[in-house]
Amino acid sequence: MTAGRAETGPDAATDAFVAHRNLLFTVAYELLGSAVDAEDVLQETWLRWADVDLDTVRDHRAYLVRIATRQALNRLRTLSRRKESYVGPWLPEPLLTTPDVAEDVELADSLSTAMLLVLETLTPTERAVFVLRDVFALDYDEIAEAVDKTPAAVRKVAHRARSHVAARRPRGEVSPAQSRAALEAFRSAVATGDLQGLVDILAPDMVMLSDGGGIVTALPNPIVGADKVLRLFAASLDTFLRGATLEPVRVNGFPALLMRVCGKLDGVLTLRLDDGLVSGLYYVRNPEKLSRVR
Repeated sequence: MTAGRAETGPDAATDAFVAHRNLLFTVAYELLGSAVDAEDVLQETWLRWADVDLDTVRDHRAYLVRIATRQALNRLRTLSRRKESYVGPWLPEPLLTTPDVAEDVELADSLSTAMLLVLETLTPTERAVFVLRDVFALDYDEIAEAVDKTPAAVRKVAHRARSHVAARRPRGEVSPAQSRAALEAFRSAVATGDLQGLVDILAPDMVMLSDGGGIVTALPNPIVGADKVLRLFAASLDTFLRGATLEPVRVNGFPALLMRVCGKLDGVLTLRLDDGLVSGLYYVRNPEKLSRVR
């Protein structure tokens, strides 16, 4: 008998929701790239779950995931329209995470900034199917109910999404130790003013993105090429060295840096590694996206 079937009523509904809350939040966050919107999805999921007759529910977890996925898909379509008018590059909202997330390599990989940006290139349905199948290993029948498609159609969507992601995800498995070493090289170069330390770890065709959301100053467009990124840092070095500190933390399952200027949080830096080199630098400055790391 599945969990929760023997007990019904408000307490049982609350217990089931609390038991699966972390799963539901992670599903919503991976679909949306926004913790704020994921929390809203949880609220909407709870309101719908509280009205369900538990006597009719065979599997609480599957039912809750179905509600959360549908709510997230509705919100994802709204966010897609919002992103069309977003000022400058859009980056996922960074999440401070605990070491146990990094121990789950598959989950940590799916939460990384680089992977969330890959998921942005999928359609809403492809993204939902990929996350539910390849990250959380739900069966095709469960996913079919969540996205209102047949199991056969879901299999096709999953295959298409998996191929799309495989062509764009970071090359080779990246360990937290590799990320930590690359970030330490960056932190050391900025702290000492010696940018030569970055030359050996930056991929020639790397890309740097900065997200200010039109609220604070940020790079209006991606910067492509290690030489251009180095010139940018060289020109900004005085600012970095004047009252700036870089604090190592774990964000989205991987090592990251919090930058503070004169003690105030300025932004969060994460990176993408390909074949041992930094191929992407992502700096989130939008204050609306920093509430979870303050």
